[in-house]
Amino acid sequence: MKTYHAKPGEVTREWWLVDAAGKPLGRVASKIASVIRGKHKPEFTPSTDTGDFVIVINADKVLMTGRKESEKKYYNYSGYFGGLKETVAEKVLEKHPERILQIAVRGMLPKNRLGRRLNRKLKIYSSPDHPHQAQQPKPLEI
Repeated sequence: MKTYHAKPGEVTREWWLVDAAGKPLGRVASKIASVIRGKHKPEFTPSTDTGDFVIVINADKVLMTGRKESEKKYYNYSGYFGGLKETVAEKVLEKHPERILQIAVRGMLPKNRLGRRLNRKLKIYSSPDHPHQAQQPKPLEI
């Protein structure tokens, strides 16, 4: 028996719609990362992009359990001495609500060329509206 390796041209892509309102951040992010990677398909190949596109709506209403909203910190380093900035999750949610989910999903994807390419398949919106109606996304339950 031979091992099957999917080729980039043979993979069919689908679009999924996730409503993040009232759902825990980690559970939403892990499900999204799995779908973007293509692990839900039988033709999954680790070294090939076999995943689907994911649209996330209501990213500003994602749930952070415990005291994470006031204690979780996000770091940004400019590369210069003294250039480390830290921001609390509460402030990030106010200013850029979609960024928290983006960072969580990116951390669950591979840290290489493939991961950077997969990261472009995630579309996050803080409102219930999105401009991808033409792709006819299917609802993804979490």
